[in-house]
Amino acid sequence: MQFIDIANAEELQITTEAPAEGGGVAASLGINGTLFVFQLINFAIVASIIWFLILKPLTKKMTERQKMIDDSIENSKKIQDTLQRSEQKYQEKIDQAKVEYNKIVEKATGDAEAAVATMKIKSKEEIELLVDQAKRNINIEKTEMMASLKAETSNLIVMALEKILSEKIDAKKDKGMIEEMIRKL
Repeated sequence: MQFIDIANAEELQITTEAPAEGGGVAASLGINGTLFVFQLINFAIVASIIWFLILKPLTKKMTERQKMIDDSIENSKKIQDTLQRSEQKYQEKIDQAKVEYNKIVEKATGDAEAAVATMKIKSKEEIELLVDQAKRNINIEKTEMMASLKAETSNLIVMALEKILSEKIDAKKDKGMIEEMIRKL
């Protein structure tokens, strides 16, 4: 602190005194050599204090900060690359799932069409079987009806003949007459 006071005191003296004429170029410019040396020392002290206490830690912090920013940018790029790869894999899996979905749908459609065709064939066969069975049943019922009708008709004819002839016909005559009447009908 005394250094600064001494430098300030000498500065005040210099400004009040007129420059000496025989002091040379520095004196003609108004520069006092001792004051200049003290000011130079004062500047060096202030500059070194600023350098060691402020600028050196500040540059160190700025270097650390720059390194942290560079690391963050690098990590960001890695994350972005990972994200792009993940999105690409996701899209590939989506595309693969769509292909599998289409295959399953095509297979299911083919299976359904085959099942429908098989069911149509089975239904048609069952219907034909039912129709054939119904025809057979109708033919059997028709045959039974015809036999029943013939028997009934023959009984009616026998009764009518008995009344007409008023005599009972034996079984042999009865059978012959019935057959003859049936042929005529």
